[in-house]
Amino acid sequence: MTLTLYGIPNCDTVKKARNYLEARSLGYHFHDYKKAGVTAADLERWSDVVGWEKLLNKAGTTFKKLPDADKADIDLAKAIALMVANPSMIKRPVVEGGKALLVGFKEPEWDALLSQN
Repeated sequence: MTLTLYGIPNCDTVKKARNYLEARSLGYHFHDYKKAGVTAADLERWSDVVGWEKLLNKAGTTFKKLPDADKADIDLAKAIALMVANPSMIKRPVVEGGKALLVGFKEPEWDALLSQN
């Protein structure tokens, strides 16, 4: 199984996820949002599985700094537009591969899902 880990290299949670994968010899490709961005198609596909509410990190600084108008009346289309324009608003990391789609890093959840693939 080939995994892709989406995130930002200096994010502490992404670093934990990378260490987790490397400690278990799980190969992965790292997709850096800052350099490569993210597509609306990726975000739509992930939203179909986990919901845009889980992907959009409303607790982060980037979201909190948005004008109130941008934070109001968020739906799928608006959430995707915000995340494409500001990849730092995507909850990190996102890991995709095989039947796995993980958002955020919770080791027990990762153990359960990645051991099945």
